Amino acid sequence: MIARQRAGAAGLAAGYLALQWLGRTYGTSREERRAAMPGDDLVGRPQIQVTHAITIPAPPARVWPWLAQVGWHRGGWYTARWVDVLLFPDNLPSADRVLDDFQQLEVGDLVPDGRPDTECFFVVRECEPGQRLVLQSTTHLPLSWRVRDRARINWTWSFVLTPEPGGGATRLVFRWRARTRPWWLTLGAHLLIVPADFVMSRDMLIGLRERAGERVDGPAATGRPALEGEASPARPSGYRRKGQR
Repeated sequence: MIARQRAGAAGLAAGYLALQWLGRTYGTSREERRAAMPGDDLVGRPQIQVTHAITIPAPPARVWPWLAQVGWHRGGWYTARWVDVLLFPDNLPSADRVLDDFQQLEVGDLVPDGRPDTECFFVVRECEPGQRLVLQSTTHLPLSWRVRDRARINWTWSFVLTPEPGGGATRLVFRWRARTRPWWLTLGAHLLIVPADFVMSRDMLIGLRERAGERVDGPAATGRPALEGEASPARPSGYRRKGQR
């Protein structure tokens, strides 16, 4: 009995360590994990750095429109619908077409990641169509924590698109870096967010690959209309386009 319990505990520990490793490195080479990326300078001395990658069978110009429209009540994050229903019930289904209203992304724009009353958003820090997109957030915490200064986060998402030899495919490398306080938030991020990121980031990258890769030879579709009661897609209610910090 004791031997079985020990074996079970060892198996759980091994599985958790595997999730920790995959949550930090899924799809990447050692060179990609070690390489500097745009946006690295926005988070000095990060406590967590995660790098993922995937190869998409489409040139960067075909991948970019899907990346440019990410965000809450924009194109979504391309995660599985059951994930959104279970964890983020306010999310709409991720777009399965290119949405023209969300293609004009500029430095300083806000990319919402929740209802306007949560004041949760990314700020576009770098934007080179077909090459790279860098997003930064200090708002991905409960609003009450931020108001009372109970916790802080400085978080960046960096996407880099590199054409593969021949130009018919794209290597997409995604990195996020974070610095948090206090200690219990940092510990929670290491223990929970990193292993969960194997599921979430992997799902996002596969979602991008499925959408961009399936449409290599087809024309981009037009955007969907706004749902009843939904804010205008181009300017979500409660979010300013530029200048908000």
